[in-house]
Amino acid sequence: MESIRKNLAILMGIFLLFAMAVYSPSPAMAQKVEKKEKAQNVEKKAPKAKAAAKSDEFIETWSKPNAAFDASKMGDMSGYDPAKWVNPDGDDTIRIAVVWPHSGPGALNGELAWACVTFAAYDINKRGGILVDGKKKKIALFKADSMSKPDQAKKICERMVLQEKVHVLLGTSGSNIQKIINEVASKYKVIAQNVGALSDELQDATNFNRYSFMSSDTTESIGRGMAYYYGQIRKKEKKFYILCQDYSFGHHMAQGFKNGLKEYFPEGQIVGEDYHKLFITDFAPFLEKIKASGAEVVWTGDWLPDAGNLLKQARQMGIMIPFANLFLDEPNMLNEVGVEGTKGLVNIKHFDRGGATFNSPGMIKYYKAWNDGWQNRWKTAPYNTPLFRHPMGTLGHWTQQVYWLFSVIERAKSTDPEKIIKVWEGDTYQYVNGRIVKMRACDHKSIQGFRVAEFVPPADQKVSFNMPPYHWYENASNVGPAFEIPADKVLPLMDSKLDRCVGKDPWGK
Repeated sequence: MESIRKNLAILMGIFLLFAMAVYSPSPAMAQKVEKKEKAQNVEKKAPKAKAAAKSDEFIETWSKPNAAFDASKMGDMSGYDPAKWVNPDGDDTIRIAVVWPHSGPGALNGELAWACVTFAAYDINKRGGILVDGKKKKIALFKADSMSKPDQAKKICERMVLQEKVHVLLGTSGSNIQKIINEVASKYKVIAQNVGALSDELQDATNFNRYSFMSSDTTESIGRGMAYYYGQIRKKEKKFYILCQDYSFGHHMAQGFKNGLKEYFPEGQIVGEDYHKLFITDFAPFLEKIKASGAEVVWTGDWLPDAGNLLKQARQMGIMIPFANLFLDEPNMLNEVGVEGTKGLVNIKHFDRGGATFNSPGMIKYYKAWNDGWQNRWKTAPYNTPLFRHPMGTLGHWTQQVYWLFSVIERAKSTDPEKIIKVWEGDTYQYVNGRIVKMRACDHKSIQGFRVAEFVPPADQKVSFNMPPYHWYENASNVGPAFEIPADKVLPLMDSKLDRCVGKDPWGK
């Protein structure tokens, strides 16, 4: 029995050694397994890596735009006056409807737009026009008064297309009105350019059409841009209060900022959030809550007159913390509030650049062409007010977008909307100050960066206004230290339900 047990033990040992040899990998086999696992892991990560490669590839070409504004080619602007625009003779022109409120409570927005569009058109006409359909044609402009009313907007847009035979419907202040412009453009197959409305929804799966191009920026990108500044550049204040107008624009501006804090400044805190009706005159209840909250910064998307009333009342109540903003830069209001009341405002803007404003001979020439007119020729209100003194901010942004349109038409060599669409989808264009914008092909949204600036007293404005008189305004704080928000940090939302964008990365590649 003892010998049997010994024999069984020997047999079991042999069996175990055999099993270990069969099932335990050798060093060579282990290396093969490890290599296979690494390959599988790389394969799993490949989609992200490929997506990143696409973005990196595009970022490298970001400095190589398809076309650029060349100030050296500007026409003689010595006779330009926005109050004295005259259309060129004849009907054989490139015809553009400027769809804005030219009357009613929003009429000042129409005056802003008219100055921007006529400046660009006057320049092009002085150059002799644009070569389209085999001949040089000048620009004719038509005031299309929306009155800020949806029914009127639809009526005037259809009249512009059917009676005035315009090639482009260009607008506007108010996303609700821009939506109507886009719908009319789609119905009659003409180009619509959005230079002034900011709602992301205008180009989503529900509202997108091939004929409408959003060359403006968006609420989501603006809000995220300001959050990027506080989280990645300034890195000081952490307690934020949100106060915006109580309609879609205000809510979207707030949401963009909150999304940006999560992405770029997770330690930032929202210590209060409120929304107010349009055109209120008493902000005291909201300001009391801001004071009690311990907020270090207020983020507001308010535009005038709300923006001005908000700032004035805040300063009167002794609330001197910064207001981070998009529209608290209107010069007439700033001069009324004064140097101390406007010091410390933090403004985000689409056209302007970080650092010194006058960064090239072309930028200086362009600026002087506008500012010399304001100083010497523009005698009609509101063009003779401080609001129109500098072609920066909204004025610069709207004007350069119009130049982008003219560049696209020039390169398309036609007013045929199909040829314009072919050029504009995926196009990149460089503004006079070097900012580059891209029209994302799948949803016709513009990709662009921003400038965020701290407002400082006139004596400290030389850092941005880097030529005589070395300040923007004598009686108000304005742009001092200014920083770039890179375009790749504020890419506009892309609706995954829009079939044209399926499978695209945020750059549209």
